[in-house]
Amino acid sequence: MVWPVTIAVVGTGLRGYTFAGYAQRFPDRVRAVAVADPRVERRDVLADRLGVTADHRFVDWRELAARPPLADAVVVTTPDHEHVGPARRFAELGYHVLLEKPIAPTAAECVALVEAVEATGVIFAVCHVLRYTAYTDAVRQAVRDGRIGRLVGVAHLEPVGWWHFAHSYVRGNWRRSQESGPSLLTKCCHDLDWLRYLVGQPPVRVSSVGGLHHFTSANRPDGAADRCLDCAVESRCPYSAVRLYLGCLGDPRRERWPLSVVTTDLTEYGVRLALREGPYGRCVYACDNNVADHQVVTVEFAGGVTATLTMSAFTPMGRRRTLVMGTHGFLEGDGEQVTVTPFVSGKANKITVAGAGADPAGGHDGGDYGVMAAFIEAVATGDRSSVRSGPRESLDGHLMAFAAERSRLTGRAEPVAPAE
Repeated sequence: MVWPVTIAVVGTGLRGYTFAGYAQRFPDRVRAVAVADPRVERRDVLADRLGVTADHRFVDWRELAARPPLADAVVVTTPDHEHVGPARRFAELGYHVLLEKPIAPTAAECVALVEAVEATGVIFAVCHVLRYTAYTDAVRQAVRDGRIGRLVGVAHLEPVGWWHFAHSYVRGNWRRSQESGPSLLTKCCHDLDWLRYLVGQPPVRVSSVGGLHHFTSANRPDGAADRCLDCAVESRCPYSAVRLYLGCLGDPRRERWPLSVVTTDLTEYGVRLALREGPYGRCVYACDNNVADHQVVTVEFAGGVTATLTMSAFTPMGRRRTLVMGTHGFLEGDGEQVTVTPFVSGKANKITVAGAGADPAGGHDGGDYGVMAAFIEAVATGDRSSVRSGPRESLDGHLMAFAAERSRLTGRAEPVAPAE
């Protein structure tokens, strides 16, 4: 066992900062020794926090990859369409790789990367952080213990939230399928992987319906302007950028996200300037988005268990909600609380989830630091078992998303396999 594990951080967006925070919190376990990002300000702020020397700060991943290996592992949090290049090259150089989801925007790229990484023999983990929470452990253990009998079906809701969807999938980086993949992939490969983990069987077939229901020019109100700052109906619009982003000021949690994505100048002047000049000030009915804002997916797994996933913009932003159905009872969960109700007694039994809702370690209820801890443990010991999803199992969740998108567009049930 070799401690601390050394890492290079490639990409200094919010996810890069989040995972790098693990090194700050646990310096005896992991030490960041290199940072790469073309955005000088973000790169230097993170590098300063981590104590990375000036000669180990790189303008992009290629510059870092041109050097002899500087670390045991690399954390890749570049934009989605730039995942494959660095992940593959660093694996070829002998770095162990932790890759932010999704693996890539297309099925062919996902399959090619998994095959390439497997050939190198390095440890490769995808940041399926929902696998690493105490809540997930409680749900999965209750099912495995037979507390609801034999598992038959799962109904799962991902309530994206109206303002979150507008921020990320209408105005933001994940608005166009050609650039980042379908919204089901970019938002819900987490959820599809979680269902795969809960059921414990590979997916066989997927069907899906849904589409872009609201955020189009056809739904633009009379009198709406191209930017919220100029709009006569802005005060009545639920998707007002002015209300959303100015409302973040003074709230440290919301300044960290979503406001830090919009501007680094956390003043009213800075926010208004960003809304005047940047993409986040645009009218949601005048953007170039094309990804689905509401979609329902049905998955059949080997062995016959089925699961449905509903992803919707038209909800409050909240925790995922799940109903797990068995032959002798059912389980309900909301991300914080788990309740099991046997059919014989009809009495609801609550399961205590340690630390649920407190999120003391990283984001996603501790899942962000959970996946980091598992990856670092695997690198230090050489024992891959601490990583809860190998490359092929991670690929399953992605292939479900691509099959669902094909089904949504064709109207047919689709096998879970790469598109031809």
